[in-house]
Amino acid sequence: MPELVGGGYTARISERGAALSMLRHGGRDLITTWPDDGPIPFFAGTILAPWPNRVARARYTFDGLAHELAVSEPSRGHALHGLVASARWRVVEWLAAEDDHAFVRLAHTLTGAPGYPFPLALQVTHRLDRHGLTTTVTAENVGDRPAPYGCGPHPWLLGEHVQVPASKVLLTDDDLLPAEVAGVAGTPYDLREGRQVAGLEVDHAFTGLSEGWARVGDVRISWDPAVLPWVQVCAGEPLGYQGVAVEPMTCPPDAFNSGVDLVTLKPGGRHEARWTISVA
Repeated sequence: MPELVGGGYTARISERGAALSMLRHGGRDLITTWPDDGPIPFFAGTILAPWPNRVARARYTFDGLAHELAVSEPSRGHALHGLVASARWRVVEWLAAEDDHAFVRLAHTLTGAPGYPFPLALQVTHRLDRHGLTTTVTAENVGDRPAPYGCGPHPWLLGEHVQVPASKVLLTDDDLLPAEVAGVAGTPYDLREGRQVAGLEVDHAFTGLSEGWARVGDVRISWDPAVLPWVQVCAGEPLGYQGVAVEPMTCPPDAFNSGVDLVTLKPGGRHEARWTISVA
């Protein structure tokens, strides 16, 4: 797919996962990159829907009915990061205006997935201009019954320090499933004033956001915390990867079971979420 150019930024979007596979400013990479014909490492740049993070044991009950998803995290037995992160999306609109701004809109219809019998029409728009790259995800329930839903992105931002203005962290058990929400004060997860990325060990969801933004070095991702009240932060170093994954989310891990901040899409209902990655 051709690159998007606008406002001093250059981006490459893949039809796999509607993913952001490259974002540069002034010739510098802002996120981890991968070739369009290669594997997608650690979900880098993909769209996570119809749920972000995990569904415990790949099972949940919704509207009185039990559902069993395909296990996509075999080491723990969970269903991880939704159903469209590696799906083939279709480009439905493309526009470029010299070096000022550009956008691409992709679509994917989710139907017949094991354990998720709720048809959704999904669209992702990536827009590049002087404000950075803004991604908008829209989901419409095109079925005849309510559907559980959540979404978020999975970019790995590059920089030496990470800052997240979140006052609460979701502690997890050994299987990375939710245990309890705790205040970050006095814990290794207090990122409000910033921490060095080197040696950082974190793979947790945060909430209690005073504002909807996070920063890794001078790379900033911003969002509306009323729509995306959670953010997963994962350090790449312990995984043998680079960068820090900063993933604004509509709901916390395992929301299909807990119901916490879970979106219920009625037939014909729509949900929209957006975020922007830029140089601060």
